[in-house]
Amino acid sequence: MSPSMHLYERLSLFSTGMVLGVLLIIIHGFLLLKSQASQQFLVKFPRNQKLGQILLGIGMFWFWLLIAPENKGFISVLAMDMTEFNAAKPLLRLLLPVIYVLVAMSITEFLSVRAFGLLGLLAAQPLLDSAFLRDPSSRLLIPLWTYALIIVSLFSVGMPYLFRDAVKWVTAKSGRWQGCSIAGLVYGVVVVVCALAFWRD
Repeated sequence: MSPSMHLYERLSLFSTGMVLGVLLIIIHGFLLLKSQASQQFLVKFPRNQKLGQILLGIGMFWFWLLIAPENKGFISVLAMDMTEFNAAKPLLRLLLPVIYVLVAMSITEFLSVRAFGLLGLLAAQPLLDSAFLRDPSSRLLIPLWTYALIIVSLFSVGMPYLFRDAVKWVTAKSGRWQGCSIAGLVYGVVVVVCALAFWRD
């Protein structure tokens, strides 16, 4: 691959699939094994202001790295060409810390859910880039999951109360919780199996 390609475009299908699959297995396995603690956490998550500020800070820093100055060593590893918006990058780098403080202080309703949505949207691009125009067709497991993540993230940012309602629905009955957890666990296992069997470089 060309060294001029962005880091996201150089991600291998195998490594991305393994990371995604293992994370899905770990997360959904924990949801099954520690269902009560997980449910309590998710119920409180939308109103967890401190966690929201932390997640927002991570998201803002991630975005800052995307607009970071080029040729500055490690700090430029994620710097991205934004074509006609390149001229605005220096101003954005200065404004981003101010925006973080203003948002973290002024938004008190569902900040954690909105920040989760921001992280989901930022994570979508490397996932999609890793599977773009790759073989075999089983690679579509990654885009399918990513598009679901994008939809959830958009609603989390724009209509965060739906996250709260979804948590209430899935925790209302143990069968729903177990079904969703098992589905996520199985999806993760399938992704790992496909990565090991078909996606090796």
